[in-house]
Amino acid sequence: MAFLKLFTISLSLLLLISPSLSLSSSSSSSSSSIHNLLRSKGLPAGLLPEEVNSYTFSEDGHLEVFLDAPCLTKYENRVFFERVVTANLTYGSLIGVKGLQQEELFVWLPVKDIIVDDPSSGLILFDIGIAYKQLSLSLFEDPPHCKPQDGLRNHVRKEKGFKAQR
Repeated sequence: MAFLKLFTISLSLLLLISPSLSLSSSSSSSSSSIHNLLRSKGLPAGLLPEEVNSYTFSEDGHLEVFLDAPCLTKYENRVFFERVVTANLTYGSLIGVKGLQQEELFVWLPVKDIIVDDPSSGLILFDIGIAYKQLSLSLFEDPPHCKPQDGLRNHVRKEKGFKAQR
């Protein structure tokens, strides 16, 4: 009888604790808090655009960022964000980035890692596969606005005197 009572109490406690365990392993929030999360991990908030819809971040460091649609923005060069961007987030780095590309000399290259080794240097390192690129941290202070992929391409064509063909 005592065993059954102990089992019932243990089961009740497990059921009460299990929802809180699942919440602590993953969090989902709005775009403003993704920028706060980046800052808390030693990275600039402007690595991700304002248009982030939501994100999940698990205890093992896996980060998934969700945008409403793929979009383009510009830091030093143009950058393309897919609808979902994933990476392993640790202090000072985003490793194994997927869903982010940077334009270099008219070629789109995937960004693989983003690292801030020494914040006092004022530099951030981008691994774009074939090379490492160092940029000023000041380029990433504020989250940029990201334009829908087609909207930015048409805007560039119009500036250069070309009409968008349909």
